[in-house]
Amino acid sequence: MVGSGPNGLVAAIRLAEAGQRVVVLEAADQLGGGLRTEELTLPGFRHDVCSSVHPLALASPAFRTLDLARDGLMFAHPAAAYGHPVNERTAGVAYHDLDRTAAELGRDGASWGRIVGGVARGGERLVDALLSPLDFPPKAPLALVAYGSVGAWPERWVGRAAFREEPARALLAGLAAHSMLSLTSLTTAGFGMLLGGLAHSVGWPVAVGGSQSIADALVARLRSLGGEVVTGHRVTSVTELLRASNVVLDLTPRQVAEVAREILPTGYRKRLEAFRYGPGVFKVDWALDGPVPWGDERLTGAGTVHVCGTADEVALSEKLTAAGDHPERPYVLFVQASAADSSRAPAGKHTGWAYCHVPNGSRVDMTERIEAQIERFAPGFKDRILARHTMDTAALEAHNANEVGGDIAGGASDWRQFIARPVLSRSPWVTPVAGLYLCSSSTPPGGGVHGMGGWHAAAQVLARA
Repeated sequence: MVGSGPNGLVAAIRLAEAGQRVVVLEAADQLGGGLRTEELTLPGFRHDVCSSVHPLALASPAFRTLDLARDGLMFAHPAAAYGHPVNERTAGVAYHDLDRTAAELGRDGASWGRIVGGVARGGERLVDALLSPLDFPPKAPLALVAYGSVGAWPERWVGRAAFREEPARALLAGLAAHSMLSLTSLTTAGFGMLLGGLAHSVGWPVAVGGSQSIADALVARLRSLGGEVVTGHRVTSVTELLRASNVVLDLTPRQVAEVAREILPTGYRKRLEAFRYGPGVFKVDWALDGPVPWGDERLTGAGTVHVCGTADEVALSEKLTAAGDHPERPYVLFVQASAADSSRAPAGKHTGWAYCHVPNGSRVDMTERIEAQIERFAPGFKDRILARHTMDTAALEAHNANEVGGDIAGGASDWRQFIARPVLSRSPWVTPVAGLYLCSSSTPPGGGVHGMGGWHAAAQVLARA
């Protein structure tokens, strides 16, 4: 196994459980890929370097099956899953309780319950079908048809048609912007519906102690099964690994084309090289002297806050980024993990975690624009800052080579690369080279801490063993 991200570790565990002898090789000195937590600002302040909020980890059939609570993993749920300020005093807020969320959304509550709540009511079978998009027949065909009849369309169309007031429109737009696509793109409504539905079914928790806790639990399980983990070992060519009966790469297509150049058929390698990466992110972490002073006090208990204003402002920000620009008022994804997990900061203090989308490979410092957006809806925020740490796209890629150009999603997630990820194939985890497999977020079902790329890749290995 080359790479120790969540997909790589899940694949390693599934293979070890089946009796395979597994060795994980990780280039970095720390395991976990995007699941790392470090004291980036001041002693005692623990910041997630990449992934931070984990609804998919609770919903994923891979993680449900593994039951990592047996290995000490715990999640903490904030008072509200997420929120979205639309002006200095008013926000839309989503809770685990669907009825409470609908009630606070007033006359848009019924539509919210029908569109987003419908995904929550679809339950595990719908989520399992969405995270196993190539299974046939699908596990929940009727629920998939209902989901796709709305989710296949652009968020801009759905949000305007379904909701009459700004809080609900902004909530859906903020969710859909996780796709890192222009909100006029097909399938962006589906991104928002799935993430929103998960808030009402499993919640939007953080891992107690930081996202590193998820990686640590996965590694503990693997070692208990006899698996071996080696850090500081960079694989430059798969020819180094010819003694292995199978090699599984938790790498994105550009890296696969490099390390397997000598053995890949030319046509397949060129298809990998044509794979498109999406926008990058510019990230800021803060050590804070107290909670963020949001204008709408309900946001103080929200684990995640989408900071941008109205739905139209979110759409404009994502449109500009997709066109290669840097918005003056960017869409900011802000996480206050310490609102749910007190272990993240010293007593009375808090952490802040945020990023905005930027063109792939951007070197523009977005710190001032991000902080201005937060200050806009939380006057006095800047006065709470004790220290900050920033990472541009190059720093993110240096920290985790899978984040090419700062792309944290493993490649653009538009409809073309939804069905051809990384190539058009009935079994995209399988390469043309016998014994060589792929499992990163550049394979179905795509980005997120769900481990399903690894789960599916391991199934293919075992089917051919």
